[in-house]
Amino acid sequence: MPTRKVREVTAALKKKGFEQAEGDHSFFTYHRASDQKKTTVFTKVSHGQNEIDGFLIGKMAQQCRVAKAEFLSLVDCPLDCAGYEELLRSKGLDV
Repeated sequence: MPTRKVREVTAALKKKGFEQAEGDHSFFTYHRASDQKKTTVFTKVSHGQNEIDGFLIGKMAQQCRVAKAEFLSLVDCPLDCAGYEELLRSKGLDV
């Protein structure tokens, strides 16, 4: 099962166009690269965690509307912002 450190995941999401908002969780909403318009793609991270386990990585991938491997590629940096938007469009999502 893959795990990732919370700070690495949050830093990668911010770098890829997600904006963070605080609440009972840290919420991340994706904003388009071209015009910074907010989209319906989002995910969240619980406060107080140091690592995200494989199960939660799968849930975050579902929220971001990609497969687990694609989400890990987004977090680990091979997939850039433009590639992520193209991937979402190929799945029929209007981003």
